[in-house]
Amino acid sequence: QVQLVESGGGLVQAGGSLRLSCAASRSIGSLNSMGWYRQAPGKQRELVAGITSGGTTNYADSVKGRFTISSDNAKNTVYLQMNSLKPEDTAVYYCNARISYFSTYLNYWGQGTQVTVSS
Repeated sequence: QVQLVESGGGLVQAGGSLRLSCAASRSIGSLNSMGWYRQAPGKQRELVAGITSGGTTNYADSVKGRFTISSDNAKNTVYLQMNSLKPEDTAVYYCNARISYFSTYLNYWGQGTQVTVSS
């Protein structure tokens, strides 16, 4: 199991920046991957960015070039640096951790942090 605690959300004007943090209760090197998802009102939860234990990253097309995911293994923390924010980035952002379990994966989620971008 792993517990995830997010922080860093808030209200920002369009064009501004925020950095989200996700602190894990165990070594993130022991996890298959971690990621950030977001869910806007009336929409499905979507992957924003992910990072594997080997450091490979992937991003949603809508955030490429603006968002950067990174990890600090010593602090068991994953970050999402968000630049050039747009009103359409407004959503609740959730941290995710994935652990392999036999032939499948177990997913763990944080409580979510609200990001609001004003125009």
